[in-house]
Amino acid sequence: MFGLMQDRPLLISSLVTHAALNHGRREIISRTLSGDIHRSSYGEVIRRAGQLAHAMARLGISPGDVVGSLAWNGYRHLEIYYSISSMGAVLNTINPRLFEEQLTYIINHAENKYLFVDLSFVKMLENIRDQIPAVKGFILLASADEMPDTSLPDAICYEELIAGEPESYDWPEFDENTAAVLCYTSGTTGDPKGVLYSHRSTILHTFSLTQQEVFDIGGRDSILPVVPMFHVSAWGLPYAGAMTGAKLVFPGDDAGGENILNLIESEGCTKVLGVPTVWLGLLDHVKSLPSRDYTGLPLKHFLIGGSAVPRSMLEELERSFGATVLQVWGMTEMSPIGTVAHLLPEHEGLSDDEKMARKLTQGRVAFGIDIKIIDEDGQELPRDGESFGRLMVRGPWITKGYFRRDDVTVLDEDGWFDTGDVSTIDPDGYMTIVDRSKDVIKSGGEWISSIDLENAAVGHPDISEAAVIGLPHSKWQERPLLICVAVPGKSPTRQEVLDYLSDRIVKWWMPDEVEFIDEMPHTATGKIQKMQLRAMFRGRTLG
Repeated sequence: MFGLMQDRPLLISSLVTHAALNHGRREIISRTLSGDIHRSSYGEVIRRAGQLAHAMARLGISPGDVVGSLAWNGYRHLEIYYSISSMGAVLNTINPRLFEEQLTYIINHAENKYLFVDLSFVKMLENIRDQIPAVKGFILLASADEMPDTSLPDAICYEELIAGEPESYDWPEFDENTAAVLCYTSGTTGDPKGVLYSHRSTILHTFSLTQQEVFDIGGRDSILPVVPMFHVSAWGLPYAGAMTGAKLVFPGDDAGGENILNLIESEGCTKVLGVPTVWLGLLDHVKSLPSRDYTGLPLKHFLIGGSAVPRSMLEELERSFGATVLQVWGMTEMSPIGTVAHLLPEHEGLSDDEKMARKLTQGRVAFGIDIKIIDEDGQELPRDGESFGRLMVRGPWITKGYFRRDDVTVLDEDGWFDTGDVSTIDPDGYMTIVDRSKDVIKSGGEWISSIDLENAAVGHPDISEAAVIGLPHSKWQERPLLICVAVPGKSPTRQEVLDYLSDRIVKWWMPDEVEFIDEMPHTATGKIQKMQLRAMFRGRTLG
């Protein structure tokens, strides 16, 4: 027997229509490339999204066609988000921080018909124009008087493109499993892989973000997504904003501490989201200013993902701003949110150290996702907080395959996706990533967590970044090499670092060597690029 309920498709256009009807006056704030503040609203953004849909149809874009964007966080990019998917086409958000070879691969592999481009990236596209012949034109996100001189023969002005088009668009209705957004992994090994989100998966993921135990987003929030809109849909925030009416504050191309602090203060931000390096910059900026109290700001949450948050950073952010730091974990393949490290009500009476132990985990799983850990034989391991194994996930917003890669099988026979992480899960459901399976250090039959060792090292006041890799050892198979970047103006020594670590890690985890480098290599998404570090120290042994 089936229920007698209406069967309406879950479509991004339903978010757009809802936002226009129910919170059209709620603000959308953008820092422009010129540095000015642009003020808009959901109503205005959605009217312009309708104009864009008419313009794209006039250019020949049909349902199922792929259209790309290389753009910063801002109101025009939001218009593209709402317009392209709602008209039945697919939006391919492209990370412009990738190498030109990877950009070329993505644009060709996705078969983008048009590209929306912020002015920052025009030169980059001029360099590769002859390598992406299928692209019909480049829509530059600018007004007529901002249009640059460019060698792109097929450059189109965004504002001129949409001018005069009707503001109302009759969004079509179609199967909710239709493709909506295409995001590519950062491609640190091999070619980037495409993850193709559906309308259904996007709406379900958006519902999840509004849960109190996930992002707890509501209409009274003012949200600053420093996480880029070209990286896994800015963690779904453009859609959560449309669903709830939360104010969105976009930082443009400036993720520096001064801009972020100014926006937090001027726009009354309650939640800010980004990777750890962003908040390191914010803290450095605050330290450069005359001492003042920021704890009275409306700010409630720092939501931090992309890599583990060192305890020292977590404590300093909470002390400086009086806001709660929440670690977030997920992947491009997961839309991306999987877990968030909220404390439970029963933790209120715990000591600060006991609370901190839970805050430093990757958190508890969002409803809708299943997680488990398995051993090398595929057997599920207990949730005792000590057993660790490969982290497996499944759920309605997790990929079941890569775009146009039928040669790659990503699910096991029971439908579980292997994340590549090695993790523990405790009895309360808190998941802790011990390491990436490719980064864990195997020493004398025991595993050393590079993540925990890195976080301990970054606690040293003279170290700004740290990375640990395993190098060959004749007796122990592998031993850890600690690679550090010093705080500007500081010169910590090897022995000072080892002395600092001596009472913070178990003895057999102690790095065999400490090396200092001027700059840490990062991937296009801000993660430390350990492949490059391994290449840097290739051929070296530790015993």
